[in-house]
Formats: sequence, structure tokens, C-alpha cells
Amino acid sequence: MKTLYAAYADAIETVLTDLVSEGVLPSDASFRNVTLEPPRDPSHGDLATNAAMVLAKAAKTNPRALAEQIAAKLQAEAGIVSAEIAGPGFINLRLDPAAWLAELRAVAKLGDEYGRSIMGAGTSVNVEYVSANPTGPMHMGHCRGAVVGDALSSLLEFAGHDVTREYYINDAGGQVDVLARSAHLRYCEALGDDIGAIPEGLYPGEYLIPVGEALANKFGDRFKDSDEVEWLPVFRAEAVARMMDVIKSDLAMLGIRHDVFSSEAALHLAKKPDAAEVWLREHDFVYDGVLEAPKGKAPPEDWEPVELPLFRSTKFGDDQDRPIKKSNGAWTYFGADLAYHMQKAETADELIDIWGADHAGTVKRIKAAVAALSEGKGKATPFDVKLVQMVQLMRGGEPVKMSKRSGNFITIADMIDEVGKDVVRFTMLTRKPEAQMEFDFAKVVEASKDNPVWYVQYAHARIQSTLRKATDDEGVTPSADVIDQLGEEEIKLIRRAAQFPREVEAAAKAREPHRIAFYLYDLATDLNAFYSLGNTELEKRFILKQDKGLSAARLFLAQAIGQVLRNGLRVLGVEAVDRM
Repeated sequence: MKTLYAAYADAIETVLTDLVSEGVLPSDASFRNVTLEPPRDPSHGDLATNAAMVLAKAAKTNPRALAEQIAAKLQAEAGIVSAEIAGPGFINLRLDPAAWLAELRAVAKLGDEYGRSIMGAGTSVNVEYVSANPTGPMHMGHCRGAVVGDALSSLLEFAGHDVTREYYINDAGGQVDVLARSAHLRYCEALGDDIGAIPEGLYPGEYLIPVGEALANKFGDRFKDSDEVEWLPVFRAEAVARMMDVIKSDLAMLGIRHDVFSSEAALHLAKKPDAAEVWLREHDFVYDGVLEAPKGKAPPEDWEPVELPLFRSTKFGDDQDRPIKKSNGAWTYFGADLAYHMQKAETADELIDIWGADHAGTVKRIKAAVAALSEGKGKATPFDVKLVQMVQLMRGGEPVKMSKRSGNFITIADMIDEVGKDVVRFTMLTRKPEAQMEFDFAKVVEASKDNPVWYVQYAHARIQSTLRKATDDEGVTPSADVIDQLGEEEIKLIRRAAQFPREVEAAAKAREPHRIAFYLYDLATDLNAFYSLGNTELEKRFILKQDKGLSAARLFLAQAIGQVLRNGLRVLGVEAVDRM
């Protein structure tokens, strides 16, 4: 079933196709950049298109002249009352109110499917997010990226893509050895040793106490006094597995799941970096060369030129070629990461990584690597890296720094215990990911319009309360049969609700799930504004004792707005509450 924006976008395309047939537009004219959206000023009409502006050059005429021809044809389309030319060539359309009422019925008919798109049909997308080192519980440094990645995955699925949610476990670096040694210390503690203060360089958090106890129960004192070479590999694997259980549990509290957990250690064990190097050398993307001395300062006294295998990242816009191995023959993190992305590119049409902003310096080189793989294999693999800024935790205007669970950071579990999953998720999407953000524990639970999550959930709860009251107290239920009684104020609400399908597609194209949060806030604002009219104009209320027909029509409208709010919140992974 076509929604309103999709139907009129098709009408515009039909008109433009007719103009191609008539020779007004060339046969190779591209309609890709033609848009249909609400005009910035609602007084200008219901819909606006830039078709004449985009296609005038191809038609070898000026935009207003082309706009006149397009507008004349659009004027004849069903549901269009007028097509007016504005400015240099924009076309503003005014619709018959019946078109908006038809959209209201579409919301009711499609229900949970309203807004769902087939835009991404046939396209597989791998979204990698969180990918925290498995050395402790999830904390605020991971939270925002986790929510953005998960909401983006849901958004892309809602827009028709086949999405794989992936977590890359960084379990091959030196930090995992530190974890194993920290777990061994707690293991000894569980066996009765007085370990005293945690030595510098080990992880001090109390979250490792149950890990040590579990290891003591499993191994007894077998590894208590043995050499490190004996217990380190065992404790490394055991500690990583147990920390991943903790991480998965933390993510589940946030409503996050992953389809795939890829291990860096397994990547090395399977010799994937070696295979990647062979393939890249065969295609002349890797060569043996010498890195330049560090720029901007005198090189260290012990610095000397060393020949290393270098990836040709300058070919793809990086400022220097990058080593994939160290001088001792070990893989650099970039070398392993390159192989990992090579592995992902074999299974997906598009790749998206969600990274912390502190990784900004590595974006060019990994994009260069994926570009090389795409070029060499003759298959373009679009690759996007979304950088997410850190969140400053506040309480009463003061920074929050400590946690009882971890000793030195606030965990996701701490946050959810205090304010709830929905508050955390929605709040993380109230700013663009690349923008700095504060999370104030007091403000995020405040019952006010300044708190977006409360305001949107309140709008939905208000609708549900109204529907219950109408049924229980007045015996009135929503009805589509009488919605032709709705007037201009109600149609303003429908106009906003009708934007949801196009907002989904626009947000999915831009890879920006926060747009849905912004849209929901605007919809909630319009709904609550209509409710406010009833405070001073009694005839504007949803429930009118003297007019059950109009009440039934307005309740049908309220029910539809509630459906749109639920659909949008579901994309964001937030519950639409019925009571507050």
C-alpha cells in the first residue's frame, strides 16, 4: 500500500517520464536528485518539489519555464488542488483534504508496518558496533556508540536492508594478558591469599572477584603456584569468555543484541592476516619499504630506518603508507584490522563501523584498505565510519566520576539501574553522534518538555489514557467512518504523521537514526499543542459529550498518531508506555 509521499513521488515521476516522451526532457535525464518534501513555510502548501530546478539544465531551459510545464501536468493529478511555482522554480502543491484523510486510514490499515520501506531490499549491510576490549563491564565510554549502532541497525532493517549486527572482540592484544594476570590475582584471592593492594598495571575493579571465584571453583589450586607460562593461555581464554558473558549481559540490559561475535585471536589463528597480505601483494597494494622518520621533531636516538611491509594507503588519500607488520614480524593492529574488514567485505554489500571519536586518526587508512579490496576484487563495497563523541555524565551540574561496581568508571548497568533502559537509549539519540553531549541524571528523568524522552513517551501515554477514558466513561470508540468531520487543525497533525515514512528513508540513507528521535519529538509537540487547544476552546477537545461523531473521528486520529509514535520508538528500541 502506497503512503502519501510515495504516491505523489510516483505522480511526479510519471509526469517527468511523460516529458521525456514528449522530448521536453532528454531520454537520459536522471530523476535521482528530485525530491518531494514539506515546504519550509506551511503557508506555501502541503508538498514541494525541486524537479524543475534539478532538471532544467538537462532540458536546456530555465527552471521556471520547465516548472510551468511540470506544474500544468501535476495540476491534473488526482488529489492535487493546485500546483504553484515559487522563487526560481520550486513547485508547491496543495492537496485535497481527502488525500490526508486517506493517509490517516493508511496508518490504521498498515499498523505496525506503517513507515516500513523496501528502499534497501536486496542490499546486505554489516554494522559493527561496540567492539569493546573484553577487559571489563560495559561503561559510559561504550554506551553511546552501542545505542547509535543498534538503532541504526534497526532503522536499516525497517528500511528494507538485510542487516548483520557484528561485534569484533579485541582479544589478541597485550591488554588481554593484563586481564589474565588480573584474573589470576583474584583467583589466588578466592583460594585464600591476601592479595593486598592491586599492583600497578593490573585491572583493579571488583568485577573480577566473581571471575576469580569461578576460576577457583573450576581449577581448584592447580594454577595457584605454577609458572605464568602454564596458566596464562588458560586464564586468557577463560577470562575473555567470562568477560564476554558480562558484556553480553550488560548489552542485553540496554536491549542490544549482536548476530555475530568475531574474534581477533581467531582471525590470527586462521592466518587471515597472512592470506590478506598475499592477496594485497598480488594486487600491488602492499610493498616492502621504509617509513619516514617521525615528522615535526627530531627522531628518537634509537630510531633507525627499518624495512616493513607497507600498505599503499596514500593511493586512497591517506597522508602516508601504513605498516601492516612491526619490525619483530608481529602484525600491527591496522594489519589485523585490514584482514578483518577483508573478511567482512566477503559477506556484505556495505560495511558500517561505529567508532569512538578518539579513533578519528585511523579512519582514512581503514577506508583506504576497504577501497583497495573493492578495487582489486572489482566489487564496490561502500564503507562508512560513524564517529561518536564521548558523553559527560553529570549530576546536579557536577561531573560524575566514580562507580561502586568498577572502582573508576560508571557502568551501563549503573545507569540503567538508576534511570532505566528507555531513558538511556532515547537520550543517546537526542544529539548528532559527532556532537558533544552531557547526560545529567536529574534532567533525563525530569517531567518536562525540555526532556525529549519523557515528552515523547508522555504523548503516547496521553493518547492511550484518552482512548481508555472515551471507551470506559463515554462509550465512544475510534471510527474511520466519520473522519471527514476533521478540520484544518486536525489535518496539521496528519501532515506531521504522514512524514514518518519519508523520515525513515531519509534517516536510513544518511545513516542517522537520531533523525527519528527528532521527528518523534516534533510529532509529540504537535499532538500536545492540539491537546492544549482544548484547554481554552472546549470544542477542540478529543472527547465531546455533545458530539460523539466528531469525538470518534478525533479518537481515530489520536489512535493513528499513537501508532506512528510506537513505530518510531520501536525503531529506536524504546518502549511506548501506556501509563506514566
